[in-house]
Parts: sequence; C-alpha cells; structure tokens
Amino acid sequence: MRIDAYTPSPEITEIGDIAADAERLEFDGFWVTETKRSPYTLLTVAGERTDEIEIGSAIAVAFPRSPMVTAYTARDIQQLTGGRLLLGLGAQVKGHMERRFSVEFEWEKPGPRLREYVQVLKHLWDVWESGEEVDFRGDFYEITLCPEDFRPEPSGDGPPELYVAGVNPFNLKLAGDLCDGLHIHPINSPEYIEEVVVPNVEKGAAIGDRDPDEVTLSAQTFAITGQGEEREKAREAVRQQIGFYGSTRTYRTIFDVHGWGDVSDTLHDLSTAGRWDELSEHVTDEMLDAFSVEADWPDLRGALEDRYEHVDRVSLYTPFDGGDRWRHVVE
Repeated sequence: MRIDAYTPSPEITEIGDIAADAERLEFDGFWVTETKRSPYTLLTVAGERTDEIEIGSAIAVAFPRSPMVTAYTARDIQQLTGGRLLLGLGAQVKGHMERRFSVEFEWEKPGPRLREYVQVLKHLWDVWESGEEVDFRGDFYEITLCPEDFRPEPSGDGPPELYVAGVNPFNLKLAGDLCDGLHIHPINSPEYIEEVVVPNVEKGAAIGDRDPDEVTLSAQTFAITGQGEEREKAREAVRQQIGFYGSTRTYRTIFDVHGWGDVSDTLHDLSTAGRWDELSEHVTDEMLDAFSVEADWPDLRGALEDRYEHVDRVSLYTPFDGGDRWRHVVE
C-alpha cells in the first residue's frame, strides 16, 4: 500500500515547503484539491520544489475548463515534473457548477460528459506526441483545430496518469474502462468498496478489455487520532464532516450500503433548511466506526492496512502539515 500526503488548498506561498516536507518524509504521493485555489497553480509550485514524489489533484473540477485548456495545463506540469503528475478529475455537483462556476449545460448527463472529457484529453495527448491532426467529434465536445503553431512538441514524458472521482456506478465503470486510477470519496467503508466500488471497476475494465488490476484505487480516510482532548476534538470534527458530506444526495449511495439512506435524507433536509449545526447530531458512533479509522499516531499505518483490502494508495483526510508525527504514518 502506498501512503500519500494530502493538503487540500494551502496558501500558494506555503505549498512548496509543505510538498518538500512530504518528500522528505518519503510519502509516495502528494495531493491537493480544488477549493480556495487553483489546483494547477499549487501543483506547479509543488512540482518545482520536489524531485521524486508523485503530485496530483484530488480533485480538479473538470467542466469549468475546456478539455483543451486542461490538456495544455496538465501537459506542462507533466513536463515540469519529469512525468510525476497524477491528474485527478471530478464532476462536482450541480449547485457548484451553476452557482459557483456559472457553467450551464444539461446536468442530467454529468457521467457521460466526464467520460467524453477523458476521451478528449487522451486524444489530444496522443496526437500531440504522434504529430497527427486533432480530430475529436463527440456528443458534448468537438475539437478539430490545433494548427502546428498551437501544438506542443513531443515531450518524451508520456501523458499524465489520469484518475477520476467516482461514487456511483457510472463513474466507477469509467475508471475501470478508460482511466489509470479512481479517487474513492472520503466517506467510504470497506463494505462500500467491496460491494460497490470493486465490482463496478471490474465491469468497466471488462468493457475496456483491461485487467482491473491496472486501475489504481486511491482512498482518503477520516482519521480519529491523538490523545485525550485532541482525540475528542478529532472525533467530533469527523462527525461533523460525515454529516456535511452525507447531506449531499450524491453520497446517499454510500449510506445505503449500511442501511442508512434515511439518515442521508434527513441530513439533506436539514441542509436545505440552513440547519447546518444540527447535522452532526444524526451521525452515530456506529457511523463513525464505519466511515473512519481510529488509532494512535504510531498505529495508524497498521490500522489503514488492516482496513483496506482492495485499496492501493491511501491518504488521511487530515491535512498534512509537515509535522514529524507524520513519520508514523509513512514508516
């Protein structure tokens, strides 16, 4: 199992030092996400400050950017890092698309649109390396123009590894069919991975005539650790985070595996009523046990390995801050 560091969206002036610390502690990978800052800007700085560690987005939001823009940006970071980029893409949810990014399209088909987005990226990277003409014509995207003056030269680094975020069957199959990896949502459990993730990745791999073992399964996990008051604060923070994520209808699938779909419905109703401070009251200790791992810092790595049979790489949802306590997770 590969152990990664995760720093969601740090200050641009701090990301270089944090990434360098992750490499110093010998983490296998270093992930950022798209919340307060552009993940591509963060990854560029992280790439400049490191030499060996894999760096990636978990995730970058796909649809606000043209596939051509993403293809250019990812190719540049791949070249900058000598082939260390893990490009993780996600669809986000309808509210963010329309009200945060002001992207308008038929939201009824985000899965097929993301699938085609992946196909466009792979096509562009392939033809830029081979020197062939760009010619992609799909249901959502049509890119048929990229003259020589606008076409990057072959880099020799190959394309970035491409991950997608998936919760429901369509995107899980997409990962198995076309992608190098899958980002499993932070709300996850061994049962959900066993019953939903693995079978659908295998179905997707069969569609693409691939070995499912070629698809890297990457999971973030909620960790409850520390001593005394520190652990209690961590427990309540995880409880609140589970409540927050559980209020989004998209993640009801994960609650359903455990028979808690009605709790997800309640959380959603509370969120739409603006009663955010009540969400954690509905997250029981049983849910905490299902959706998180609890251990002292020195025992965390063993707890993670015991928890995940099918997962290839793991990071803690707890933001990596470069402290030496993180040695216990790596060693």
